Amino acid sequence: MWIVYALLSAFFAALTSILGKIGVENINSNLATAIRTVVVIVMAWAIVFVTGKHHDLATLSHKNVLFLILSGIATGLSWLCYYRALQIGEASKVMPVDKFSVVIGMVLAFIVLKETMTIKTIIGGVFITVGTLVLIF
Repeated sequence: MWIVYALLSAFFAALTSILGKIGVENINSNLATAIRTVVVIVMAWAIVFVTGKHHDLATLSHKNVLFLILSGIATGLSWLCYYRALQIGEASKVMPVDKFSVVIGMVLAFIVLKETMTIKTIIGGVFITVGTLVLIF
């Protein structure tokens, strides 16, 4: 079932980029990011309340809160940089370069999370890296 969600994530991420490229036209990219963020916040909290998961707030540990805050900061910085790149660059080039985060994430998963490195993940990471370099140069 995870693959369905991962594919939906990829589809919506692609749609986000195209809609975002159109949306940042003639406005400040930071303002565009702020508007987008408000929409994400409202939508996420609506889903939490509709599904009744707001009761789970009491079960959060200090570690949960700390790492979710840090993740939120990283997300915000990523979005600010991404929207600026979309504003000044071509979406067809910005999107694949942004997805180099997959390789960086894989390396961090191996180092920080101690996940197993396989030949498949190494080959996949090499292909993504080569593709990114082809687009940059």
